[in-house]
Amino acid sequence: MNDPGLDAPIGNGAKAVERQQAEDVEEEEEIEQEEAYLTPSRWWFASTAFPLVAATFGPMASAFNVCALAVHWRVSIPPGGTEEHGIDVPDPGWLLGVNGLSLVLALFANFALLLNMANRLSFTVAQPITIVGWFISCFLLVGLVIATTYDLPLPAGEDRALTQGFYYACMSAGLYFFISSLMMVTVYGAYKGHYPAEFKLTTSQRTLMLQYILLMIYLLGGAGVYARIEGWTFTDAVYWADFTLLTVGTGDYAPATHLGRGLLFPYAVFGIVILGLVIGSIRSLILERGKVKLGDRIVEKKRERIVRRLTEGDGKVKLTPLSKAKEVEIEENELNRRRQEFELMRKIQYKASTSRKWTSLAISLNAWFILWIIGALIFYKAERNQDWSYFQALYFAYVSLLTIGYGDFHPMSNFGRAFFVFWSLLAIPTLTILISNLGDTVIKSIRDLTIYFGEITVLPGDASVGTRIRYGAHKLTRGQVLSGKNIMEEPPGLLSDKDDAEGHRKPPGGEATDRLAEEYEKDELIDAEEAKKSGNMLDHDRHYYHYLLVREIRNVMKHLGESPPKRYNYEEWAWFLKLAGEDEASSQHHRQPPSKVEKGDTNEVQSAEADDGNNVTRQWSWLGNRSPLMGETDEAEWVMEKLSSTLERELKKTREVERQGRRRETPPPSRGSSKTLEGERSNESNGHSEKKGPKGNMSAIPP
Repeated sequence: MNDPGLDAPIGNGAKAVERQQAEDVEEEEEIEQEEAYLTPSRWWFASTAFPLVAATFGPMASAFNVCALAVHWRVSIPPGGTEEHGIDVPDPGWLLGVNGLSLVLALFANFALLLNMANRLSFTVAQPITIVGWFISCFLLVGLVIATTYDLPLPAGEDRALTQGFYYACMSAGLYFFISSLMMVTVYGAYKGHYPAEFKLTTSQRTLMLQYILLMIYLLGGAGVYARIEGWTFTDAVYWADFTLLTVGTGDYAPATHLGRGLLFPYAVFGIVILGLVIGSIRSLILERGKVKLGDRIVEKKRERIVRRLTEGDGKVKLTPLSKAKEVEIEENELNRRRQEFELMRKIQYKASTSRKWTSLAISLNAWFILWIIGALIFYKAERNQDWSYFQALYFAYVSLLTIGYGDFHPMSNFGRAFFVFWSLLAIPTLTILISNLGDTVIKSIRDLTIYFGEITVLPGDASVGTRIRYGAHKLTRGQVLSGKNIMEEPPGLLSDKDDAEGHRKPPGGEATDRLAEEYEKDELIDAEEAKKSGNMLDHDRHYYHYLLVREIRNVMKHLGESPPKRYNYEEWAWFLKLAGEDEASSQHHRQPPSKVEKGDTNEVQSAEADDGNNVTRQWSWLGNRSPLMGETDEAEWVMEKLSSTLERELKKTREVERQGRRRETPPPSRGSSKTLEGERSNESNGHSEKKGPKGNMSAIPP
C-alpha cells in the first residue's frame, strides 16, 4: 500500500537516521584519533608500521624467489676458472617443484595481505593465510638450501660454486620469516585489544604495496627482456636493472645492441618514476606519520615528567585551580596561573619538537651508517677473489650509497651481486629519509644562520640590527640571555605570523564560504544595531555575539592548512575560549593535570565538542591530556571546530526560542557586564571592525 501522505515523513525520518549514523561514525573516528594519541608507540608500530613493512618486503621476497627459480643453483668451475666461467649443473626436479610451491604460497600470502589492506578481505581471514603462507615458504626454501649445500655433491675432482639463484633463495627465506614474524606481532596486538582488528591506512599507505609490486614486476620484466636481448643470465640482468633504475651505474654491465640501447630510454625513465612513487610512499609513512607519532609521545613523556616533578615538589607553576574567595583577586591569580600553565606547555612542545627532529636524524643516520659499514664488510668478504681491502669495500659502498657510481669497483662474485640488489633496495630509501631529516635540522640551521648574518650585514630585514643581535644571543643561549625582554619570536628572515588577509591561502571552497560568512556577519551586525535602536539590549547582545563568533571563524579560516601550523598565543586562546563560554579567569572548568593517563580512558581526552547534551565542558588543564595543545589536531582546526559548534548551538537555541515565542538566555560574552560589548561597538563605529579582541591585553576579553 502506497500512502502519499506518509512519503514525506518516512523520507525525512530516513534522512535523519542516515545523518545520525554519519555523525556517529564521525564521532567514533574522532574518539579513535584522540585515543591514538595516548597509544604507546610500540603498538602504533605493530598496528600500522609492521603491516606496511611487510607490504614492502613481501613483494621483494617474492621477486627474489622468482630469481631463485629462474636459474640453476650450482655451477662447476673448470680448472683455472672463476665463478663467472662456471658451467651450470642441472637441479633435480623435486628442487624445482618445491621451489615453485614456495613461490605460489608466497604469492597467495601477498595477495591476501593486499586484499586485507584494501578492505576486500577481513583481518581474521587474511592474516592466517598471510602468516602461514610466508612461514611455509620460508621453511621450504630453508630445506632446499640445506639440501643443496650438503646432499647434492658435484662429481669428484671438480670445484663447485653456488649461483646467484641460491643466494636469492637464502635472502627470500630470511625475508619471509621476518615479515611473517612482524605480522604475528600485529595479530597479537589486535588479539589483546590494543587496536581494532583492521587496517586503517591512508590512501598513500594502501597503495604502497601496489607500488612496490609494480616496481618488482617492472624490475624483473626488464631483466627478462634484456637477458634475452643481450645474452645475459637472468640474475645478471636483474643486477643490471637494479643499478640502472637506482641510478648507481657500476659500469660492469651495459647494453651492447642497438635494440637494448634504444629500449633503455623509456625503460629507465618509467622505472625511475615508479621508484620515486615508492620512495614517496615510504617517506610519507616514516617522515609524516612516524614523525607525528614520535613527536606526540615525546610531548606526552615530557609532560608526565614535568607534572610529576611539580606535583611532588614546590614548583613555580601551581597546578591546583584557585577556589573562590575574594573574587577579583582570585580571578586575577587564576588567570596568571593558567598563563603559566600555557607557557610551560609551549616550552614542552618546543623542546619535544627539537628532540623529535634530532632523534629522527640520529635514527636515520645510524641506519645509514649501519648499511654502509655492514654492507662494506659483507662486500669485503664476498669479493675476496678480487683482493679487496676493507677500505676499498668502504669506498665502493659509499659511492654506491650516494649513487655516484664511478665504476672502478664493482662486485663480481655471485653472492656479491645478489647481495648488492638487496642492499641497494634498502640503502636508497634510507638515504632519502636521511636527507629529509638533515633538511629539518642541520640544513635548516645553516640556512637560518646564513639569513641571520645576511640581515645584520648586507641584507637588512624589517627588524633593526640590534634586535637581530639580541635575538641571536637569546636563541644561542636557549633563552638564558634577555629572557625577560620583548624580543622578536620569529626565526630570522621568516615572515611573522601577524594577520594578513591577502597573504593567507584559503582552503578548498574557502572563498565561497568566506563570502557567505561575511554576508552573515554583516547581517548580524545590522540586526544588533537595529535591536539597540529599539532598546532591546538582549537581542542586541545576542546578534552581536553571533557577529563576534562569525568574525573570529572567518579569521581562523585563514590559518587552516598553514605550514607550519598556526600557533596562537595565550591572549588569543583566552579570547577564543571566552567566545565559546569558558572563562580563563574562572576555575569552574579548570583542574589539576593528571601525571599519568592510561589508554582507553576517553574522559582524559579533550574535544572541541561539548561533552554531553547539557553542553557541560569537562574540567581540564593546559598541561593535561584534555588540553587543546595536546593531540594531533592543529590548533586552528580545534578552534574552528569549537567556535563552529558554539555558533551552531547558539543558532539552534535562537530558533527554538523564536519558535516557542520566548526570549532566550543571555549569550556568554554578555554575562556579568556589557561594558566590553560597548567597547567593541565603539571600535566598530570607528572603523576597526577587523581588530581582534586578544590583541593587546586581557582587558579586551568580555568578563
